[in-house]
Amino acid sequence: MTNDADGAGFDAWYLREAPRLLALVTLAVGDRGLAEEATAEAFARALERWPSVRSKGSPSAWVYTVALNQVRSTLRHRAVERRFVLRHRSPPAAAPPPEPDVALWQAVARLPHRERVMVVFRYVGDLSEAEIARALGVTRGTVSSTLSRARQRLATLLSATHGGLSS
Repeated sequence: MTNDADGAGFDAWYLREAPRLLALVTLAVGDRGLAEEATAEAFARALERWPSVRSKGSPSAWVYTVALNQVRSTLRHRAVERRFVLRHRSPPAAAPPPEPDVALWQAVARLPHRERVMVVFRYVGDLSEAEIARALGVTRGTVSSTLSRARQRLATLLSATHGGLSS
């Protein structure tokens, strides 16, 4: 693991303390993965600073503190990420419109193009007459009269082919 000149005693200390620290941190936080990350980070920092850590009264207490600080830091970062995601996530996608009755859809398909587009915008897209007028570049009166003609034509088509819609 380490050469004796740089890490005198580190290997034996690590082999003794790592399982204990991992067990303690796992029990403290209830998340084995988080505990493993924190334990690994704590021992990596201890190795980087081994001469200083070794000279402390209790290297084990130092590495435990570092591990618990790492857990706290990770949990804070996760909380910030959750808040960010919650603030910036897209609104849930609207549910797709229900499948129209086959007979009705066939009748709508037989409408002239302009009437069909306006019926779909109004009754499937749930756009207001004003919104349809803006989208198509026509007046609201044109939309209203076109939809009225389309409804009349649909009523005629449905009653002729299927005796009307079932309720």
